[in-house]
Amino acid sequence: KAVKSARTIVIAGIPDSLLCDDVMADILMIHFQMSKNNGGDVEEVVYPTRKKGVAYVTFEDQEVVDSVLKKDEHQLEDKRLSRCYLLKVTRYCENVSLFIIYLVVLPL
Repeated sequence: KAVKSARTIVIAGIPDSLLCDDVMADILMIHFQMSKNNGGDVEEVVYPTRKKGVAYVTFEDQEVVDSVLKKDEHQLEDKRLSRCYLLKVTRYCENVSLFIIYLVVLPL
């Protein structure tokens, strides 16, 4: 198995305070396991984190990270959500806190 950080992605843009944290973590897990989202087996979802609207998803296989990152847009959809939410998905890096500031503060 690859190092955990190499199998982890950072998700920003998660709607905050709409659902309880456990439900949102489940929705994220389902999203990133679906083949239509280029997903695969999820080892762990860390949500909530210290940053609002941000989660970490760790996959069983590093190849899934590359596959997920190749998808142009990740639309978070679930019947428990009032609408779709566009997620910002990036590779985990050691300077992740700086990167999250970039994702959240500076619009794309």
